[in-house]
Amino acid sequence: MFIPHTDSDREAMLKVVGVPRLEDLFRDVPEKYRFPELDLPSALTEMEARAELQTIAAANDSADDLACFLGAGAYHHYVPAAVDSILRRGEFYTAYTPYQPEVSQGTLQAIFEYQSLVAALTGMEVSNASHYDGATAVAEAVNMAYANFRGKRTQVILSPALHPQYRAVVRTYTEGTPVTIIGDDAGVEAGEHWMLHLQAHLDLNTALVVVQYPDFLGRVFDFTRLAEAIHQVGALLAIAINPIALGILKTPGDMGADIVTGEGQPLGIPLSYGGPYLGLFATRQEYVRKMSGRLAGETVDFRSGERAYTLTLTAREQHIRRDKATSNICTNQGLMALASGVYMSLLGKHGLRQVAELCYHKAHYAADQIKKLKGFSLAFSDPFFNEFAVKCPALVLDIHSHLLEHGILGGYDLGQDYPELEDTMLLAVTEMNTRDEIDGLVEVLSEVAHG
Repeated sequence: MFIPHTDSDREAMLKVVGVPRLEDLFRDVPEKYRFPELDLPSALTEMEARAELQTIAAANDSADDLACFLGAGAYHHYVPAAVDSILRRGEFYTAYTPYQPEVSQGTLQAIFEYQSLVAALTGMEVSNASHYDGATAVAEAVNMAYANFRGKRTQVILSPALHPQYRAVVRTYTEGTPVTIIGDDAGVEAGEHWMLHLQAHLDLNTALVVVQYPDFLGRVFDFTRLAEAIHQVGALLAIAINPIALGILKTPGDMGADIVTGEGQPLGIPLSYGGPYLGLFATRQEYVRKMSGRLAGETVDFRSGERAYTLTLTAREQHIRRDKATSNICTNQGLMALASGVYMSLLGKHGLRQVAELCYHKAHYAADQIKKLKGFSLAFSDPFFNEFAVKCPALVLDIHSHLLEHGILGGYDLGQDYPELEDTMLLAVTEMNTRDEIDGLVEVLSEVAHG
């Protein structure tokens, strides 16, 4: 709550500063600019302001108000109540970067547990304490690969099926650097043909190849053979993941990935109008000194002999050697990382598998029903997890409008990013979608087919 200063408070402060009036603090500002008339509405009481904000908020429909089939990188999953309950503990809710380990053991242990869970989930050996979101995590993988080869390899190959926003952020990060981005100008053909396109670009100047699993179009591919081809030229492979999918799918580590990134939002973080989210980042032990971001380690206190936690390998970062840092990111998304750590701890291996199976089976039920409709068909025959692309008999924008009239939030318009996928909609199904909602979606789409 805001508590204003009293007149005596202001007088005491002015006396210390050495001026008689508040206005004297602005005497260096030209007089005509000192106190301009602002065209602002009259002040509101707290009660009036709350009522006004509630009125504005009521105009918005959320995923709780609509049957949501929109994904494309952010997903409507159930968040257990315990996640928010733990986040709101004062020790976590207001905590910042744990520079002093002796008084930050709880925060550091939470970070360490999060890292351990991410490493286990991805099949990698080490994880950092997070980046800002999935897009920045991919960009940091590019930075890390460039640093790993000491700038001697400058080519980065991006899959055309990597999230368009991730590709845009990578280009922003590498603007004005020697890094060359190639590969993502190809089409997104069915099957594994696009992987052959990526392999054709491999040479001794390649530092990194980035793919997505499942990819932006929802498809699932095994990248084991691609990893072998990449390693034959001495380059690295980064795989951007949907963490929920790893509840049932082969891990990137088992495929031979060198770096794993991901959007951590599905792990206990609500949609929240697009953020704040969480960037997952894991790698192999041999690359740990090139990894950016926070890293919490477990050790033993030499005085007590008890287990203790501390930040480790941070001298390479901004604090001491800025010129040798691989990244400008030093503060992790601590609260979001904690939310994901709590979520994974609560669900455990079996719970995460159950959520993944629900997403998988519900999505395949929806796809089976939709492809029976006149004018609708699946854009790809490849395996998919919880998202699938549907070719539509009308403009996706028009279909969206019709769905909204029935309280349904439709899928992503792929034509925005892929001209060859005009009139194609990317639908996402999670454990939150009931069978009645899926049947309702199919029924409304059938109206479009017969309209």
